[in-house]
Parts: sequence; C-alpha cells; structure tokens
Amino acid sequence: MSKDQALLKSYNLNGLELPNRVVMAPMTRSRADNEGNVPTVDLQGEYYKQRASAGLIISEGSQVSEEAVGYIHTPGFHTEAQVEGWKKVTDIVHQEGGRIFIQLWHVGRMSHPDFHNGKKPLAPSAINPNSKSFTPEGFKDTVTPQEMSLEDIKRTIQDFKKAAENAVKAGFDGVEIHSSNGYLFHQFFNATSNKREDEYGGSIEKRARFLFDVLEEVKQVIPENKIGLRLNPSLNGVFGMTMDEETIPTFDYIVSKLNDYDLAYVHLSEPFNDVSDIPYAVENIAEHYRPIYKGTLMINAGFDQEKGNKVIEEGNADLVAYGKLYISNPDLVERFAQGVELSDWDEDTFYVPGKKGYTDYPKKTK
Repeated sequence: MSKDQALLKSYNLNGLELPNRVVMAPMTRSRADNEGNVPTVDLQGEYYKQRASAGLIISEGSQVSEEAVGYIHTPGFHTEAQVEGWKKVTDIVHQEGGRIFIQLWHVGRMSHPDFHNGKKPLAPSAINPNSKSFTPEGFKDTVTPQEMSLEDIKRTIQDFKKAAENAVKAGFDGVEIHSSNGYLFHQFFNATSNKREDEYGGSIEKRARFLFDVLEEVKQVIPENKIGLRLNPSLNGVFGMTMDEETIPTFDYIVSKLNDYDLAYVHLSEPFNDVSDIPYAVENIAEHYRPIYKGTLMINAGFDQEKGNKVIEEGNADLVAYGKLYISNPDLVERFAQGVELSDWDEDTFYVPGKKGYTDYPKKTK
C-alpha cells in the first residue's frame, strides 16, 4: 500500500494537528482492577503509549461518578487519585508524540445494584433493558432502574462538567461525550426507553435536551473545539435498544443541531448488526449523515484498511476509528503504511486483569 493513501494523510482537527486519520476507538478493557479504579503507568500508561502513533487516541469510557459505573474494573474520572492516574497516562502519550481524548461515560440503566450498595441504577425511565450487566460476580440480569428526578438530572449534568474540568487538569487534548451504544444519553434519545412527560421526554427535541444541556455546561470549562461526541443511530437489539419510526429523525435532529457548535468532531457508528429488515433503520450511516453534518465526521464499526481509505476518498468521513484491530496491532498506522500483515486478537483476554492480551501484543514494524 502507498503511504499516500487517504488514511495516512494529515488532518487538522479543528486546531489539533493529526499526522494521520487513523483513530484508536474507545474500548472498555477492564484493567483498573484496584481499589480506587485508578489507571496506572504500568498498564494503561503502557497500553496507550504503545498505540501513540494513532492520529488520535480516544480512551476507554471513564465514568464521571460512582452512579455512572456499570462494569467491573473500569477506570473512573471523578476522584483525585483517578485524575492523577490519568495525568500520568496523558504525559506518557504526549512524550511519545501522541494525542489523546478521554471518553466521559455514564451507563444509566445498563448498571446493576451490585455497583451501588443495593440501590437501583438511574435512568430516564423505569424500564428494564432486559440485558446483562458485567458485575464483580459475573454477568447478571439487569433490573428495572430508578427513574431520574430533575435533581438527579441536574446533578448528572454537573458530573459531566466536573469531568471536563478534570480532563483539562489531567492534560487531555479533549473529551468525547459517550452519547451512544445504549447508555444514558442514548436512553434519553430513544422513545422506547424514555417515557418521561417532563422537559426531558415526549417530543424529539425534549428527548435530545439532556445532551444539549450537558454540552452547554461542558463548553463552559473546555473549549468547544476540544469536545467530540459519539452517536450510534441504527443500534437495534443491543443493550436493550429498540428502534422505532422516530429513531432516525431523532438523530437527524441531533446531528443537524450539532452544527450550531464548533466541535472537534462527531463520531458515528455504522450498525452493529444487520438492520436491513428494519424499515426505518439507516444501513449506511456515514453516507446518510455526511450531508447533514458540516464539521469533522468520524466513522467506526467494521472498517478495515481498504474500507477506511474508501470512506475517506468518497468524502463520507474525515477520520476512521478502529477498535479490535488496535487491540492486537499497537502499530496499526505503521502496518497500514508498510503493508505488514495484521495480527489477530484474542477475545478471551479482552476483559481479564493484567498484561495478558493488553500490553503483550508485539509490534511488527520499525
């Protein structure tokens, strides 16, 4: 492959210069298996250091509060120790010449009482996603969550604002708001998971309001051009999400309204599974949203090198985020450039503690 390929061309990310358009996607890896769920130099530091040649690294989801947690051993971003731990990680990445955003996360109803001293997890409405939660005792059935009060919503908005402040302190190049994949923001967007009758439910505009209220607060503490957010419009049958005839119009409204902000990027996912039999789903997300969104569009899910180059060449995306390929190929950019064969990942070690399947995948390029 030529080094002139689209993926390897530099890109100005609204003021942040990227040497290439290959993005490391945010991926839960469950390696912060210590009492405070603190990222460490030996694990997270080494993991992201190895992958610093990416045009941009987006960290694994990092919970903005204790209420936000929903998976074991995920590194948080709301205690002093966690912020200090992440600062060491950003220092290492920057020393390697890399760029890194942190993904700010709240799982909402996808959590479990085991994480909250027996209390129900918070969500827009008291509707069980009928899914599984990865608890300290293994996978357990989700429960019917506690519907958030207006006070809960206001507190959660402030949690995201505080996390954005922490991102500045920790030296991140920006933040990604995880408004995707069936978690809290997505639960607000979707009419099947949000049955509220107040200002945060009912119409499309009201179901989208939580996101924009968070965005308005976050931009008070970090510049808009350092804020990205992630959306998954055609998610169906995953994490309790069910599409209906208002789903795509809701995302069309959200993405269009995001043009009012000077964001770093909008990060979209192609469908996680086959949605061809759903009449109101969109099968080609990049193609659908490119004409709607005027800023930087990042796309992910199911891309290889050839497809990544093609989506950029066709003008349907500016950046391509890679997930599993980055687990087993820390030097993914160099392999793309040199035509080096890609290594397979080991799914059995995606979420286990320690270095195995995390920092022990070798580089094959110089």
